[in-house]
Amino acid sequence: MNSYEHCKVVKDGLDGNRLIDEQTFDSLAVLSERLERLKGINSIFSDVAFSKAIQKLTKQDLPLVAC
Repeated sequence: MNSYEHCKVVKDGLDGNRLIDEQTFDSLAVLSERLERLKGINSIFSDVAFSKAIQKLTKQDLPLVAC
């Protein structure tokens, strides 16, 4: 999946167009990693942060399902 697709998964979850599930959190982890990599490459990105909605989302826990 490319960055656009990861952004779309997260945005659709925030907008209520899809369930917030493991794929949402996986996409968010990929985007977080890419942002941290950019911050390490160039200090121009040092003040870039996710929106308040995404910050709130990252504090949520997914229910644990055991099979």
